[in-house]
Amino acid sequence: MKAACDVLVIGAGAAGLAAAARLASAGRSVLVLEARDRIGGRIHTLRPPGLAAPIELGAEFVHGFAPATMAWLKRAGKAALEVPEQHWRLRDGELHRGESDFAEMRRVFRENEHLATDDMSFAHFIDVVLKDALSDPARESARLFAEGFDAADPRTAAAYELVEEWTSSSLIDAPASRPADGYQALLEQVSGALPPDQVKVQLHTVVRTVRWSHGSVEVEGEFVGKPFTASAPRAVVTLPVGVLQAPAEDPAHVRFLPELTAKRPALSGLASGPVIKMVLRFRSAFWEKLDDARYRDAVFFHARGATFPTFWTALPLRAPLLVAWAGGPRTVALSQSCGQEKLVREALSSLELIFGKRCDLEGELESAHCHDWYSDPFARGAYSYVAVGGSSAHRELAKPLDDTLFFAGEATDDEGEATTVTGALQSGERAAAEVLKSLSAQSPIVTPPPRR
Repeated sequence: MKAACDVLVIGAGAAGLAAAARLASAGRSVLVLEARDRIGGRIHTLRPPGLAAPIELGAEFVHGFAPATMAWLKRAGKAALEVPEQHWRLRDGELHRGESDFAEMRRVFRENEHLATDDMSFAHFIDVVLKDALSDPARESARLFAEGFDAADPRTAAAYELVEEWTSSSLIDAPASRPADGYQALLEQVSGALPPDQVKVQLHTVVRTVRWSHGSVEVEGEFVGKPFTASAPRAVVTLPVGVLQAPAEDPAHVRFLPELTAKRPALSGLASGPVIKMVLRFRSAFWEKLDDARYRDAVFFHARGATFPTFWTALPLRAPLLVAWAGGPRTVALSQSCGQEKLVREALSSLELIFGKRCDLEGELESAHCHDWYSDPFARGAYSYVAVGGSSAHRELAKPLDDTLFFAGEATDDEGEATTVTGALQSGERAAAEVLKSLSAQSPIVTPPPRR
């Protein structure tokens, strides 16, 4: 099977769909190739019946002001619900409400941010540079926050990037929210903007090889298990960093001919954060009734040292859901050693540390939905972070190659929104604009791909 169009888009995540929408609006024909059996990439929403809240196995929160995300939600007529910030932390076997050592961390980071450099690891910054400025509890909290929130390895993450992020008011101080009906509503709006006579989204299509030269791209792979090829004068590549970095022996590997030699410095300056996310559905929101309803309005529960150290609720929506989250380097060993059943047991054991034996967790559990983003061959991680020496990596990864290959995805955003859905959306729109600029007025418009 072979298909031709004006532009190939590899990946039907937020970046790929946004790029396709922009290209179609300019009259170009587009073929979007997606390996999964669904659109969305690292957005994965489930809507089981009988629940007031969606289940998000991928992206869930809207961080900061997120203009691109908010714009698409507005077009869909959907609201973003602000998430309360009520944290409970386990200390000495008891839950205590509060923000832990984050205030101290930010104060010390702001006082010493000039000492955090791009060629210094975050671990070196907190352990050596701030040895006398940070208390031991605050230092450990900083390490765990880097691993949990940024899914980063403190030993390889660039100090400058994390310190800048945590001292900035644009992300940390801005309200966090979540789409009322889940991110699927945004995907439906973006995909609904794709005219079927100009854009075809082809699922079950695994791209194995991308052959390219100036003004010509041909991809080879499998479509529902059978050989498939497609060609176009331009291509937008939205593969995640973890996939672009995958070695030849990895099932995730995509071969580029010629190789992406010019992208090696950028890829070496980025890393993909491992994350395992599990959504536990219970018969009732039992935690809301414990200890005289003390935790009724709790959003986050933290248990330092647990396999899953962070849990959160669906608030402001009330649903019998708890999300278990494990991120950072320790997650790699967990991913490699645990199957789904063991992961569920580990999540319940972590919950038992938080709530003790005051409730029958196994008896309350109705279902568990889990996604290991590290082992996912079409992701190889949840989202990117900047490694030591990678201060220009986002910008360099985004640069087109020979006016033929264009790059999008959250890791290519250089406008302060990397790692987020907004970063993915605006990177797709940016890459599409670059493609349109590169296509001369004399460039013929290829016959649109066949309808679905």
